[in-house]
Order: sequence, then structure tokens, then C-alpha cells
Amino acid sequence: MAYTIDNTVLGAEQVEITSPALRPTRKPRLSWLSGVQWITYIVIMAIFVMTFVVQAFQIPSESMENTLLIGDYLLVDKVEYGPRGIWGEILPYVPVRRGDVVVFKWPVHPEQHFVKRVVGVPGDRIRLVNGHVLVNGIAVKEEYAIYKREPHDAFRDEFPSRRIFNPLMTEQWWEDIPLLLRNGDLLVPEDSYFVLGDNRNESLDSRYWGLVPRENIVGKPLLIYFSLGQSDLTGITKARADGSDKINRFADVVMHLSAMARWGRTFMFVK
Repeated sequence: MAYTIDNTVLGAEQVEITSPALRPTRKPRLSWLSGVQWITYIVIMAIFVMTFVVQAFQIPSESMENTLLIGDYLLVDKVEYGPRGIWGEILPYVPVRRGDVVVFKWPVHPEQHFVKRVVGVPGDRIRLVNGHVLVNGIAVKEEYAIYKREPHDAFRDEFPSRRIFNPLMTEQWWEDIPLLLRNGDLLVPEDSYFVLGDNRNESLDSRYWGLVPRENIVGKPLLIYFSLGQSDLTGITKARADGSDKINRFADVVMHLSAMARWGRTFMFVK
């Protein structure tokens, strides 16, 4: 006896069931190699994004209050200003503008990052009168700036006054200032920026250590993705006898996270 399958005559001993519906099903196996490849792709993309697109930073000081608070966690846009050269002609990069908040490598110790507001761009003449900024002889309206009640400081509030040397000032900057003075104003040179903290009386900024070179600027803060109230954290850790223990400190933060988090600042855009 013979069977006809797919219009082919075969001997009984050669018959094979070729219909997919009649074949026994087998569950596909996920190759471990495929899993490793996917993980590798994810890691590469994460490294690319963190290196070239965005970077996370934490605010450690009060110098930018009330725009940025201690305990704010930022995502910094590293693309907007972009590099110079051919990519600057192809991609829609923008120049650093007066009033921008920027993250930069501190010129004194480049391994450290600072965040300040740009007050003077190349060609600007800067002067402070009673703590308030004049750019090219015109007073600037700065709704973001705050001034805590403190005694008048001739160096800080009348910059670039040469009447007094502030101990927080770097010696190099003290020597460089006379070269940039123009009729009592500080002239911002090419490829440099004059920056100040929004908390004017509590900020270590260009008044004390000088100008920010263009190549030191890392990017522009995009948004606050999380914020922790540091005063609450201080109270919690002091209440514990072993509060200096890092593990216990971390446990305290986790346990009190909902109370400490400033949810109203989460996903706020930085202006």
C-alpha cells in the first residue's frame, strides 16, 4: 500500500507527516547569548546617554536658592550648547546666553562641578552696586535673585571694587582683575563668562575666583527629577545615637522617604 502526500507517491516505510498542524509543538528557548546581547545594548545606550545627552547632579549648597535647593537632584542637558566645529554647524546648538543657569567645571579645581547663573557674556561690562548687577551700565532686573540680610560687604556688593581683599578670593583672580577693568567695570573677555549664584550673599562665584571658560561649561539644568528636604534628614539622623553610621543613615532615609521628599519640586523645569 502507498500514500500520496504533496502529490508524491512514497512507499509505506517512507511516509512522513509534513503538515505543521500534525507536528508536535516545541517551546522556543531564549538563548542566553541573546540575553547578554540585549543587556550589552542597554548598557551601551545608557553610557551614551549619560556621556553625551544628560547627566545627573545633586545640589550640595544654598548658593542657588531659591531656584535650586539643597537636596535637589538635577538632570542636566549636555546637548543644547553642544561642541564647536562641524557638529555645531549641523545640529541646532544654541549659544550660552545671559540669564542661563549652567553647570560647569570649577576653574580652580576642574574635577568639581558648580551650578550658577550667567550674568555676563563675552563683551559685557559688569559692575555691582549695593549688591545689584549692572550690565553695560544698565541695572538688570533679576526676579530670581535673593539677598539675605547681612552687613554691607564692600568687596562682595561693590564688585569689582579694589578697596579691600577678601580672604575667600584667589590670589590669581586678584591679580587678573586690573587687566580687565574698563572705567570701573569688569570687561568679560572672549570665550569667558561671568557667573553669580542666585543667593547673592551666600555664593562663592566669579567675584571670588574669576571667569568660566567656554570649554568648562558642561550643560544646562533641564529639570529637577527628585528633591529631598535636608533639614528633615538632619533631624532624623541626629535623633539616632548611631546616626554617623552610613548604613543606618541610609535606612533612615528609606524609612522616612515619603515625609522627606519634596514632591512639589519633582519634575520641575529649571529656569
